[in-house]
Amino acid sequence: MTKEEMYNDIRKWKKEKNAIILAHYYQDGDIQDIADYVGDSLALAQKASKTDADIIVFCGVHFMAETAKLLSPQKKVLLPVMEAGCVMADMMDEAAIKKYKEENPDTIILMYVNSTANCKQYADVCVTSSNALKIIDHYSKLGKKMLYGPDKNLGAYAMSKSDVKLDLWPGFCGIHNGMKVKDVEAAKAKYPNAEFIAHPECNLDVLAMANYIGSTKQLIEYVTESKATEFIVGTEMGVLHEMKKRNPNKNFYILSDRLKCYEMKLTRLEDLYNCLKDELNEIIIPSDVSQKAVKCVDKMLELSK
Repeated sequence: MTKEEMYNDIRKWKKEKNAIILAHYYQDGDIQDIADYVGDSLALAQKASKTDADIIVFCGVHFMAETAKLLSPQKKVLLPVMEAGCVMADMMDEAAIKKYKEENPDTIILMYVNSTANCKQYADVCVTSSNALKIIDHYSKLGKKMLYGPDKNLGAYAMSKSDVKLDLWPGFCGIHNGMKVKDVEAAKAKYPNAEFIAHPECNLDVLAMANYIGSTKQLIEYVTESKATEFIVGTEMGVLHEMKKRNPNKNFYILSDRLKCYEMKLTRLEDLYNCLKDELNEIIIPSDVSQKAVKCVDKMLELSK
């Protein structure tokens, strides 16, 4: 079956089933092109909370589909590949964060969206890379101890941008954490006229070399609005699809061919096709977990308005 034949069937089923396809920018281009909405974690969460579709097919990883289910518990949320997970999210387990909460009952827990629903139920607020600085600043005014996790790098970046002090969970994104100063130096030597842009999940020494730091969506918007025409991109390579689509006359160079998220790339067009056709891989969250975990996501959306 050709790609166009699959696209035609998917469009037909979307109408028949009142389904919507959400896709993250790190998905392959043929997934992004058939999606109803492509975005970063914050935008996708906002879309999931507002859609009137009966079925949400989430092309991303498990925690993203869980977040959609938390925000739309009455809807059927499907994940094309159930094994698509997140290494960072797995670096925080429920038993450990529950123990921390019990031992630090007055500490405000700010939890990165890259976390499981089981862990989110112990958080005061959820954050994404788009809104982390704003939300951390909001809570810093309360004068209480704060924990940020599971991404130590984004937490360190937040501290570098303000006077706030955070306890940091020792987690990280393997893709962004793996970027090294020597990679940036080599790329700048190869492309001397290019700006270097980076995601805040990178280490501080790498971020110090960036012309611009931002979330996936913010990076796309920056290169689109910038007068520069060449960019070294320091985030997952899937973002190049949207950057090139919006800016066909600009040049983009991925910092390293290692910047490929295996989990994000597990989802193929065939998986999306079969998932929607047979309504496979429904996300189920126990109601007691859902009722507690959704509070931190709702709080994030409230503070992001």
